[in-house]
Amino acid sequence: MTALERLRAEAAESDQSAGAAEYERLAAAPPDELAEALTAGGLPLWARELAAYRLGLAGDRRAFEALVLLLNHRDPPRCTTAAEALAVLGDPRTARAAAALATNPLRTAYALQPVRLLTALRAPESAPALIATLTRLLSPHDPYWRIALACVEGLGTLADPRAREVLLRAQSHPRLAVTATGALRALPPSPG
Repeated sequence: MTALERLRAEAAESDQSAGAAEYERLAAAPPDELAEALTAGGLPLWARELAAYRLGLAGDRRAFEALVLLLNHRDPPRCTTAAEALAVLGDPRTARAAAALATNPLRTAYALQPVRLLTALRAPESAPALIATLTRLLSPHDPYWRIALACVEGLGTLADPRAREVLLRAQSHPRLAVTATGALRALPPSPG
């Protein structure tokens, strides 16, 4: 299901005819109306998400703050939609925001999309944030192995030599070992 299909379904569930009509209005609204929807009172979350998503895909930076809030949402589909729009948006603040979310130890459960976004952005902040997050998640019995796996995958994609040490450590974790080995192969040869 695409983001727009999910949002249309949420609108229909929220208030049958009124929700469907509001969805159609926002789906066709020009950028200024979408930007107004981001700050208008009384709109449901799906409506704000739709407005931010459309603005983000259009490259309109007025969507940035709303998209970062959605990237940090507890609902994974909202995080995914926000990450998709932020990747297209091209706002220079995006990598810093994603790095802050990915490295926040209080929000680790919601870090999957920020980690993936950092990988897609290939920004200067990407590898250091993924290294820091993975380092923290390599403690024994950490429950966030999926986030750690996304970090390992991202570091393999980025092929940043600074990741060598943490990837070597990740090889000792059963759920990360194969991917960490592949990521290490992607790194340039170490000097010497």
